[in-house]
Amino acid sequence: MSTNQPPQVTAAEGSGGGAPDTRQLRAILIAVSIALMAVIASVSGLNVAQTHMAVEFGASQSTILWIINIYTLALAALLLPLGAIGDRLGRKPMLIVGLGIFGIASVAAGLAPTAEVMLAARVASGFGAAMIMPITLAVITSTFPEEQRGKAIGVWTGVAGGGGILGMFLSALLVDIADWRWLFVLPVVLVVVALAMTLKSVPDSRESSAHSFDTVGALVSTVAVVGLIFVLQEGPDRGWSAPETLISLAVGLIAAIGFVAWELHRRDASLLDVRLFRERGLAGGSITLLVVFGVQAGIAVVLFPFFQAVLGWSGLLSTLAMMPMAIMMMMTSGLAPKLAARIGSRSTMATGIALAGAGLALMALIVSADGGYLSILPGMLAMGIGMGLSMTPSTETITSSLPREKQGVASALNDVTREFGTALGVALLGALLSAGYRNAIDDRLHGIPQGAADTAREGIANAVEVAGSTGSHAQDLIHAAQQSFVDGWQQAMWAGVAVMGALFVYIALRGPKNAAPAAADEAEAIEAVVAR
Repeated sequence: MSTNQPPQVTAAEGSGGGAPDTRQLRAILIAVSIALMAVIASVSGLNVAQTHMAVEFGASQSTILWIINIYTLALAALLLPLGAIGDRLGRKPMLIVGLGIFGIASVAAGLAPTAEVMLAARVASGFGAAMIMPITLAVITSTFPEEQRGKAIGVWTGVAGGGGILGMFLSALLVDIADWRWLFVLPVVLVVVALAMTLKSVPDSRESSAHSFDTVGALVSTVAVVGLIFVLQEGPDRGWSAPETLISLAVGLIAAIGFVAWELHRRDASLLDVRLFRERGLAGGSITLLVVFGVQAGIAVVLFPFFQAVLGWSGLLSTLAMMPMAIMMMMTSGLAPKLAARIGSRSTMATGIALAGAGLALMALIVSADGGYLSILPGMLAMGIGMGLSMTPSTETITSSLPREKQGVASALNDVTREFGTALGVALLGALLSAGYRNAIDDRLHGIPQGAADTAREGIANAVEVAGSTGSHAQDLIHAAQQSFVDGWQQAMWAGVAVMGALFVYIALRGPKNAAPAAADEAEAIEAVVAR
């Protein structure tokens, strides 16, 4: 089994063969954070431009969803192989090439004349993003000294967690004040800045290995991720029992089982030593990120229709309303390492999970159409704090569970877990919300014309759109849809509370072992780095 023994590492260039100083470390952290922000912002940014793209390209809703989802699919599928390649070929060269591909693909997407060109550009963007995302974290774990690594991972985690919401807000702002094609200006600008800082500040590191690259494992893992992510993305629209959904599920599961069997056969020469999942840190950190990111993504599915269809807000105002949660998440992600140093990673993770679960319960208990934004704000704030506290130690336990020569793989595993959690949360909480809405509105459609009632059952946006054709029933239909949406909201939130409760019990009993509290001088050293 692989162990956490120091490997042979090529000396970092640009550092004179020695450890980077505080100024260099700060520049490195800024560079990789900006690169990560470009990737994360592109995940959710196009959501605000669906209607604009459909009109300009003359494309169906299915095609537009593929333009959005194909990026995430390519990103998730290629994370593990490209993370491992980056470990071997050099993290700085991989980051530079990834930024170049991502930047060129973003320019191509912004200028795309047809939906087909846009799809190709989004696939290329996903390929570039899969080169960038794991390397940004691997650079931190391989460069920062142990006493400063936790704080740096906290910053990285905050960007990864809150960057999507921030990117969506900036994207909505660009759509409102300019044109949807300007959405791609943001990632291009971020790429240019990150590339300049990477060339100047980021040292190179690479690991030597006595084993050949696990090509079979890389290919099988790609098939497994594509199959399973496709099911989660397309199942809600195509139907869970549709032939293509079932075929994709079968392929994904067979490939996943084959991947585990092959990696057990390869043992120390494997792409990912799956035996390490027996360790509390790797298993606990991965499960926590899967659930927390799933709940976060599911919350977004619930919140935006609430803001837009229930409260009647614009897309820009709706994304702005999400910012308090993102800000709290990013702030507490930076504070989590200090808390973990005092009370331990497991206790910090459990505290964050409990707070996130409490936030969900608060929203379920007091949300109402009449209460508006203030009825959900306390729950959103508690959710943001809880997620920030739980994500950073989870990420750190994952990266510390794998040996240093596989930090690209560790980072990629961390990222794949996030992507799976996001897709799973959107699919499950979205399905619960839809089912709860349909069940609740059935009893509120008495007297509504049959055609309008059938349309209203499809969703709250459909109900609001068709209400104008029902004459004197318009206000009754809108009120029924809003109340039914809140009922569905509560059902989805209570399901989230149950999942977070189960996660809390698991982490409390089987989470990573709490390390001894950090010595006072170590805490002061971390504080000094933060202050600078």
